[in-house]
Formats: sequence, C-alpha cells, structure tokens
Amino acid sequence: MCMAQDPNELLPIVNADDEVIGLKKRCDIHSQGLLHRAVSILLVNTKGEIYLQQRSRLKDSYPLKWTTSASGHVDPGESYLQAAERELQEELSLQAELDFLGKIPASVHTDYEFMEIYLTVTDQIPTPDPIEIEQGCFFSLEGAWKLALDQTTRSPSLERALTLYEERLQNQSA
Repeated sequence: MCMAQDPNELLPIVNADDEVIGLKKRCDIHSQGLLHRAVSILLVNTKGEIYLQQRSRLKDSYPLKWTTSASGHVDPGESYLQAAERELQEELSLQAELDFLGKIPASVHTDYEFMEIYLTVTDQIPTPDPIEIEQGCFFSLEGAWKLALDQTTRSPSLERALTLYEERLQNQSA
C-alpha cells in the first residue's frame, strides 16, 4: 500500500552502476526494494553547529526521526546536485552553495538508495516547511552524534552523513 504524500510520484530506478533504467512509482520502489537515487544535505553555521530536522509525522518512511538538514529523492531528469539544491529550497527555503561530501552505495542499509551527501556552510536561517519537517534546530557536533547513534530516534542517513562530515573536518586539519 502506498502511504506517501503522492503515491503516484514517478522516480528514476537505476541499475547496480547507478545508471537510470526506467521510472517507477515511489511506493513501488520502496515496497519492492528497487535501486534509486537520493540526496542529503548538512547545513552547518560558521560556529560549527549542524542544523538537523525531525521528519514530519506525515512521512511514510522514518516519521518523527531525526535526520540531516534536508534530504529527498532525485527526480526524473535531475542530477544529484540539482536535487540537493531543490530539496534545500523546498524544505528550508534556502539557496546556498553546496559542496560534495561523498556518495554512499545503495544497499539494504540505505533503503536501496544511492545517496550523495552535500555540505553547505552558511549563517542563513532555515525556514522549515511544516509539511516536510516537524521541527529543526542546531546541534553541536557532539549533540548531533548523540542523535545519530540512537537508532530509535534517527534515520540511517544521519550517521553516514556525519561520518563524511567528520572525515572532511579531519582532512582540513591535517
């Protein structure tokens, strides 16, 4: 049964090499475990605080779970970067430069999503879309990790995104 806000939304499905091979309904993709694409964005302010969102109770996957600043599926004809820019605008009403952090291969642990993670560092104040987001707030890196390591309160992408962000911080200080 399709429980998404738009059960007829068509999304690209991909093969094991992340090449588009067709379109399927969002709910079919999730119920059948088909490979597809998604993005996650971490918004960090100049104090180093990370903005995290609690997903809306209306979401069909991970409702009320804490996750990255913004996230979503890649639409037909979109690049990963275009999807990240769109999601940042739709969910937080922000336009900002995005920096690629890394790509996570699709697996059962990612809900069969190839996921690209992006970072933006800005002091712009997010305006969360109440349909998409229950609440959002800034956390220290330590506070973000506390959420990320609690499997009862977070989506799986949060831990992966924070790992990539910490690797970036370590590389910058090396």
